[in-house]
Order: sequence, then C-alpha cells, then structure tokens
Amino acid sequence: MALPVIFLMGPTASGKTELAVELVNSLSCDIISVDSAMVYRGMDIGTAKPDAAVLARAPHRLIDFRHPAEPYSAAEFATDARRHIADIHDRDRIPLLVGGTMLYFRALEQGLSPLPEAEPAVRERITRRAQRLGWPALHDELARLDPASAARIHPNDSQRIQRALEIHEVSGQARSQQWARRGAPRPVWQSIKMVVAPFERQVLHARIRQRFEAMMRAGLLGEVEKLHADPDLHEGLPAIRAVGYRQLWRHLEGDMPLADAVERGIIATRQLARRQLTWLRAESADVWIDVGRQGWKTTALQVIRDRLDDALNARSA
Repeated sequence: MALPVIFLMGPTASGKTELAVELVNSLSCDIISVDSAMVYRGMDIGTAKPDAAVLARAPHRLIDFRHPAEPYSAAEFATDARRHIADIHDRDRIPLLVGGTMLYFRALEQGLSPLPEAEPAVRERITRRAQRLGWPALHDELARLDPASAARIHPNDSQRIQRALEIHEVSGQARSQQWARRGAPRPVWQSIKMVVAPFERQVLHARIRQRFEAMMRAGLLGEVEKLHADPDLHEGLPAIRAVGYRQLWRHLEGDMPLADAVERGIIATRQLARRQLTWLRAESADVWIDVGRQGWKTTALQVIRDRLDDALNARSA
C-alpha cells in the first residue's frame, strides 16, 4: 500500500493555503493544487495564488501552466494529479492535495462518465432561448428535466445550465444519471480528508469581503486590465468567468461602475463558497476544523499527525 494522500478541502477564503504551508514545514508533504483558476498564468491576485516567497518554501504543483485561453477540464486534472501523486510517492513523500474545486477532487477519486461532445447547433439554440427568456428561466426548465443537476447549479450559472441542457437534448438523459455511472480506477492509496471552514456564516462572509478588498488594493483591477487587453481572451472563457474576474471584466466593458463590480464580485464569491460547502457536506471527510476558533491551525496539524500515524502504523502492520 502506498503512503497516504491528504485531501485538504474547504471553501474559498478559509485558510487552506496557510495550513498547507504549515504542513509542508512540519511533515514530508508536497502540495498539489486543486484549483481550477490557479492553473492559469497571469491570474495571480484574484485567485489568491501563493506568492514567490511562499512557493519557495512550499512549491505547488498544477499551478501556472495554462494560458487563460486554453480551458482545463476535470478529466485532465484527474490524469495530471494521479501522475503527480505517483511521482511524490516515488520520492517517499506524502501528497497534499489542497483546494476548493470539488469537482476535481471527485473526478480524481470517482472518475467521470463519458459525456456527449458539444454540439454547436444545440448550444446556439439554448443561448438564443437564454437571451430571450433569461438564464433563471432555463434553470427552471432544467429543474423539470433534471432536478438533481439543477439543485447543484446556481440559476445564473449560464455555463453549467447550458451544458446540462445540451447533454439532455443530445443524449436524451439527465446529466445526473450519467454522473451516477461514473467510475475510476480504485485508488492504491488511503486518503485522509480534512475540511477547514468557518462554522459561522458571518465569519466566512467577513473573510471573503476582507480578502476581496485586499485583492483590490493589491492590484486586481490592473491584473484584469492586462487580461482584457489580450486579444485571445473573451468573457466566454472559463478562466474569465472565474469570480472576481468576470465582474471586473464587465466593468472594463463599460457595463457597470467599479464599486458595483467589486460588490458583485464579493457576492459572487459568497455564492461560490456556498456551493463549495454544499459539495463538502456530501463528502465523507474525516474531520471538519472551524477556522473561526482560536488555535485552529494547531488543532488541524495535530489531527493530521494523528491520522497519519494511524495510517502509517496500519501500513506497516
């Protein structure tokens, strides 16, 4: 049996990176990022990507390797993450997977069922209906066709609503039915799963606002301006639809004042955190740590040490 793999999960702004660096300093861990936005180059401030000083102390794999014009899928992540896990194990170290993109964690552990290829004509019809009726109306339609998928998708999440409706029209089956048939190679390692999150909603909301405002002071608008000036980028790309980037992009397009874009970015980040928590509650995590409590990092470190000791003792028995 291979060395254990640590899954450090949590909603945005919950302190995952901070704890991960502590783990690297105290244990033989190597970090693999599980973040769908950190994969993109030039998207540093708005993704809370670790800075050069942190990366020197705790290198992160699977960040900064795609241009924002090149989408990156959950299936690609699962393949890449398995390769990095194997490499870390070969070095007799412990893989530490850190992030909040829950679909990536699930793809790694459970795999993804094959889904129909995109059909431009179907997608165009759905887009025209959305322009006429609005995405919330199409979300209502999805709720009738595929209630399970609709429950996981926000009424304004145009990309996921469009894809779920497209899959239903092309295949005649709900996306949730196809997900139920997904499969993946059985992991050869034991996972230790920890969720870090404020247990009080207002604490998380305050952390999100504080972090977004700090990002603005650090130059997030200038970062988005550079992306906006790239002729290969447009607001339909997954990278540009990331929270914060999408709202500031709309400001640069002249659709709203900067103050409104910032407030919408904060609201969108809260909505993202809520969706992440919904996914996390469905996970079989070993332990949840309340980051709103004094000394939470010390508690988390001790819990992981204890779980690692148990796993390593079982491995050697």
